[in-house]
Amino acid sequence: MCDGSSDRPFFPHRHLLGIEGLSPDEITVLLDRSENYVEQNRRIDKKKSLLRGRTIINLFFEHSTRTRTSFELAGKRLGGDVINMSLSTSSIKKGETLIDTAMTLNAMHPDVLVVRHQSSGAVKLLSEKVNCAVINAGDGSHEHPTQALLDALTIRRRRGTLQGLQVAICGDITHSRVARSNIHLLLAMGARVRLIAPATLIPPGIEHLGAEVFHEMAAGLKNCDIVMMLRLQQERMHGGFFPSIREYFTHFGLDYPKLANAKSDALIMHPGPMNRGVEIDAEVADDFGRSVIREQVEMGVAVRMACLEILTENLDRPELRTN
Repeated sequence: MCDGSSDRPFFPHRHLLGIEGLSPDEITVLLDRSENYVEQNRRIDKKKSLLRGRTIINLFFEHSTRTRTSFELAGKRLGGDVINMSLSTSSIKKGETLIDTAMTLNAMHPDVLVVRHQSSGAVKLLSEKVNCAVINAGDGSHEHPTQALLDALTIRRRRGTLQGLQVAICGDITHSRVARSNIHLLLAMGARVRLIAPATLIPPGIEHLGAEVFHEMAAGLKNCDIVMMLRLQQERMHGGFFPSIREYFTHFGLDYPKLANAKSDALIMHPGPMNRGVEIDAEVADDFGRSVIREQVEMGVAVRMACLEILTENLDRPELRTN
């Protein structure tokens, strides 16, 4: 889809709340724009002035050093004014509701809110109460769209395409917003997705999204092009999901014997932070030839720069004011 006043591809959304529902063309617009920033970020002079005069507020109700820092760096490299709101000093701690917080922030006239919240759907609710653009930086176990985009960009730069690739997502699927966003994106872009986890960590009905489900690593990893490991989110677990960390690693932790079932050049991914010796062996995580975990971090800044640029451009489109 193109903007009528330009040949530049157009992303027709006011907010980025999730990957679900985005078309392949819309995802491609985000990835192509992100590509422009990879080389920019490798230069000595990394800064641009595209967001000069724009205000970006990072509103994180959950702590996240990696994602918050990545968004902060992205906003500053585009020349924007970036404000980080600390949960520990927020009025939320004093009993203020999410709606009250939205009204307060709206009165400050920000251009973009980057929001992480522990409850699924909270970011969408907030987006309905403010006049600015909103980017979902992770809501509960629902979605984490920029993580899926940076994963896709990492894969596309290494493999040239997502179409036809066999991607295994392994680990705590039940509590993972990263898994959900990646499932939506990968399937939309023509990849095939396998989910590998113990039955206790596979949400009921997840196969209806179009992914295959496996409960054994050897079968699930067979002939896979990409192996994406997930962190065990024990902070979200209530009750026993597996007997012990040692047993979990024995059956579902990625080591070289299990990796041998995948293709010989399969890429190793992890959204971080990693628990070495829990979901991934340290030697595998540091495999220089196959691990792209550090590249994922680099691509994250480029993707977030692209999202900030595109959504601030869209603030000036009257047809998207209620979108």
